Amino acid sequence: MNTNYNNNFDRELDWDSEIVKDSEYIILPAGLYQFTVEGYERAQHTPSPNNPNAKLPSCPKAIISIKIDANEGEKTLKHNLFLHSSVEGMLSAFFGAIGLKKKGEPLKMAWNQITGATGVCKVVVKDSSNGNQYNEIKGMIYKEDVDITTVLNVSNPFTNEASQPTFNANTQPWNNGQGGF
Repeated sequence: MNTNYNNNFDRELDWDSEIVKDSEYIILPAGLYQFTVEGYERAQHTPSPNNPNAKLPSCPKAIISIKIDANEGEKTLKHNLFLHSSVEGMLSAFFGAIGLKKKGEPLKMAWNQITGATGVCKVVVKDSSNGNQYNEIKGMIYKEDVDITTVLNVSNPFTNEASQPTFNANTQPWNNGQGGF
């Protein structure tokens, strides 16, 4: 009987559960990364009453879950998009990064089309007030502006996949397809 079957899926732990898994928190080096939109949630931005100089008034916001697969591991970052005219350029950049908007052209934001979309973003490393580091998305790159050779997590810039040589048994490079040595 396999007693480890509970370790193969997410589950609730009780107070006496045995734990094994260590923290998988990773910091990505600063740079450009290809990402996939995992989803989003609708929320409301409310400025702090303690900050009379708040940059944005109360407005709707989208909290986008951005998944990045890199050599360091898989990382999901949250990216806030505020639905306010003063930051409309950030909204345009996001929809441009996932290929739904072209520069200079209007777009009705199609939120139902973003999950699963891919694009490229700029990730930076920030220092928190307690001395820890964290990643933050600094900006989105319009699809038409991406130089894929500068994206850190793309292994083959021409196909977005790792290129593997393929050989047919009859056409090995060392025998010119002649079937022998």
